[in-house]
Amino acid sequence: MTVISSTKNPEALSFTLIAEFDAGVERVWQIWEDPRQLERWWGPPTWPATFDDFDFQPGGKASYYMTGPEGEKAGGWWDFTAIQAPTQLQFDDGFADEDGDRVEEMGTTHATVTLDDLGGRTRMTIQSDFESEEQMEKMVDMGMEEGMREAAGQIDALLAG
Repeated sequence: MTVISSTKNPEALSFTLIAEFDAGVERVWQIWEDPRQLERWWGPPTWPATFDDFDFQPGGKASYYMTGPEGEKAGGWWDFTAIQAPTQLQFDDGFADEDGDRVEEMGTTHATVTLDDLGGRTRMTIQSDFESEEQMEKMVDMGMEEGMREAAGQIDALLAG
């Protein structure tokens, strides 16, 4: 299993997932910058993602939806706030309705992805920061922790292929 740890920190309003891969930083960076590769792992196996728009640059936006086992769709959006290839990216993340409009009442999380070189291997840290304790609890109750672990668990196969 690639996931080393997943930690909730209610005091800091954050959730952090750490995973390690048998691939260099440049290769792991590609799974973030290429929406077709991102689709192969973003979201748990039973809720695969499809990216409609993907403008991977600071100030750029992405929109996507995940399709559930019964065909139901859950929309999402990202606003890229910082990109420092190939070691870090940051984006705001939120939910979207069936028309792709932002669902403001669900709030916004801020994600920071950091890739560290471990001598040919890569450690990926994804930290999600929440607006409030209530938002964090709601996301955890919706299965965010398990979903992130399952999603990251698909990366090894993608990197090997």
